[in-house]
Amino acid sequence: MTADTVTDVFEEHRPVLLGVAYRMLGRVADAEDVVQDAWLRWSAADRSEVREPRGYLVRVTTRLAIDRLRQVKARGETYVGPWLPEPYVTDFGAGVPDTAERAVLADSVSLAVLVVLESLSPLERAVFVLREAFGYPYADIAAMLERGEPAVRQLAGRARKHVEERRPRYEVDPVQRRDLTERFLAAAGEGDLEGLMSLLAPDVRLVGDSGGKAKAPLRVLETADKVGRFLHGAARKGVPAPSFRFLELNGGPAILFLSDGRPDSVFQLDVRDGRIQCVYVIRNPDKLRSLAFV
Repeated sequence: MTADTVTDVFEEHRPVLLGVAYRMLGRVADAEDVVQDAWLRWSAADRSEVREPRGYLVRVTTRLAIDRLRQVKARGETYVGPWLPEPYVTDFGAGVPDTAERAVLADSVSLAVLVVLESLSPLERAVFVLREAFGYPYADIAAMLERGEPAVRQLAGRARKHVEERRPRYEVDPVQRRDLTERFLAAAGEGDLEGLMSLLAPDVRLVGDSGGKAKAPLRVLETADKVGRFLHGAARKGVPAPSFRFLELNGGPAILFLSDGRPDSVFQLDVRDGRIQCVYVIRNPDKLRSLAFV
């Protein structure tokens, strides 16, 4: 391979590698670091022995992500308040039609699922991501992780059971979700408490992630009354900032609020049966940096 070919092959597979790393880590910066390390491994590898570049690169990326996860767990890092993944701009490209495949990819990167994945072991998480999000056969995953296929099947079953027990148990209508997001924005922006309350499910939850670096609840808020009054009070105080844009983040519609042109906060909603079930609010500035360029 020429130097140009080596680069072209890697760039062809970069979106997949970033997708694997992000689902493994839940952090855009860490995922990009892992992909950069994968590039260094690829550029230095004896490529005459690489029969299938995509499989090789996914294997390297997965192992690097596992190592990164283990380092994080070993440090026993503490986080101030609830933790949410770093927002991830999702564009599955023209190669992924608007079908069940797109729905699977969107679900596997949703905030709700990534929060559940945080509680898996690094190996369980790797097997779940490779199998459920990218559809790799068990034999291929076993080879990537240098584990026996029966062991990989056990890991997959354990991870799937764990995720299914904790993920939201409802189908999401993308059109309804976008409509509710727009109505939510209008009610909050107009200070319409009654209108806001009408959109919330009785058992709605609000999860705010600030990392202690911005104003957000340090505990999960529950019930329509508490969540509605919090949102109404925050809007009256000018939080979030008035300037905004709609984005697709983590497989669904989201609102990015800006302050002086810089990302201030992200709001995203989980919906069911025409009501808002959960409000995710991300205000940790460290998690919003990558959105400054979208």
